[in-house]
Amino acid sequence: MTTTDNPRSGARNRTRRAILAAAASVLGRDRNAPMAAVAEAADVGRSTLHRYFPDREKLVEATFEDSIAELGRVMEQVRPEEGPAEEALCRVVNGHVEVGDRILFAFGDTATVRRYGGLRSGEPEEPEVLVRLFERGQAEGVFDPDADPAWLVHVMWALLFTGLERARAGRISPQAVAPLVLRTLENGVTARR
Repeated sequence: MTTTDNPRSGARNRTRRAILAAAASVLGRDRNAPMAAVAEAADVGRSTLHRYFPDREKLVEATFEDSIAELGRVMEQVRPEEGPAEEALCRVVNGHVEVGDRILFAFGDTATVRRYGGLRSGEPEEPEVLVRLFERGQAEGVFDPDADPAWLVHVMWALLFTGLERARAGRISPQAVAPLVLRTLENGVTARR
């Protein structure tokens, strides 16, 4: 019997995913939150949490890796290489807002990024698919033709992160994040004349 045939493996995977999602949410808000808070958020007992992740280090590492994988899944789902650039950018921003806890956890602490997610030699600084999206938008005449596409990707990430942080702090509604990010990206900060 393979693990996919084993009904217990499905429950095990669901439990693991629930723990990792809860860890991203809880530890994204408070890096020093106790493991018990993660267990409570995942709706599992502490002993169950420790069976999956025997210590905090293993939990943080697995949560970081899972968060990066989740962001990769979002990029596949939103298909940034398809359709008009403005529509693709809208899908990218909305898709990432939906997994905001993963972004805040993975990139909210520079020590975590350095420890688990540093760039490997030869790895591009920004995902090429996003750079190509902004290049396509420039060619379509909808994005600033003079801006460096990699810079635009950085700006998008900064706006997303800031919007997600403000929503988590209760300063804006979670539903306002994507429209605010998109409006700021599309219009900049100057008034139209």
